[in-house]
Amino acid sequence: MDKPLSVEEFYRTKLNWMPEGLKKEIGHFNVFSLDDFKDKPFKHTAYSRQDFFKISLMNGKGRLQYANREIVVDGHSLFFGSALVPYHWEPFETHPTGFFCIFTEAFFDHFGSFKEYPVFKPGANPVYSLTDEQAGELRAVYTKMQREIVSDYIYKYDVLRTLVFELIHTAMRLQPAAVSTFYQGSNANTRVSSLFTELLERQFPIETPRQQVKFRTPAEFALQLSIHVNHLNRALKEMTGKTTSQLISERVTQEAKALLRHTDWNISEIAWCLGFEELPHFIHFFRKGAEMTPGSFRGSIV
Repeated sequence: MDKPLSVEEFYRTKLNWMPEGLKKEIGHFNVFSLDDFKDKPFKHTAYSRQDFFKISLMNGKGRLQYANREIVVDGHSLFFGSALVPYHWEPFETHPTGFFCIFTEAFFDHFGSFKEYPVFKPGANPVYSLTDEQAGELRAVYTKMQREIVSDYIYKYDVLRTLVFELIHTAMRLQPAAVSTFYQGSNANTRVSSLFTELLERQFPIETPRQQVKFRTPAEFALQLSIHVNHLNRALKEMTGKTTSQLISERVTQEAKALLRHTDWNISEIAWCLGFEELPHFIHFFRKGAEMTPGSFRGSIV
């Protein structure tokens, strides 16, 4: 799997230019219209993790490979690309239309925890279908971003951060049930669940055969979070409806599928990366979660 794409590499490989003073910025933000790229050969986004976040408003047909999921998009859509999750976009049309903005985590320092919203959570739905009316309203938001970023207003970046939150909240309103589920339960359980998810996701994606996950069992996670394993189990069960072991297994299986699909590493290497010292244990684990062996899964990929 390719190494994470940095902001500098994004400008160099996609746009062939570099914003002045980029390396001196504490945080970075920019907004683009896809129409500006219609006369340039479209460069497919490689399946990889990014070092920045991306929100795209698109109109067109395409296929999104997000973690181990494949999502076909047709029409108006809003896509949230997280720095935590590798993805790949393959358009069915030469040039989709719309806008996108990119920003680093540092751009939001002291301005709110945008990563805590469900749209950026690993395992959440990254694509939201839009009506013509909803797409028109969001085009107006991106137009404001374009106008603001070239202005001389001293507080323009605060305005841009607010507009990013407008995109986030617009998407969340499209799935009120998911939002209410995310915030249900006590504040303490919400915090435990959030810390567990962050600790789990910090181990992924696996990017080299020399990288190995550190925590695989509920007890190991509880120790890192300085809580009793029973407390962790109760909090996660209340917040997600799943046990700690289920959540760990689902995420490890998801990563295993991504590695089998997108790397040429042998199965023993993948097993070791995911914390299995013995190959038969990994094969048994994978068969339980995916209902086929790792070799069969890799062989079924077209």
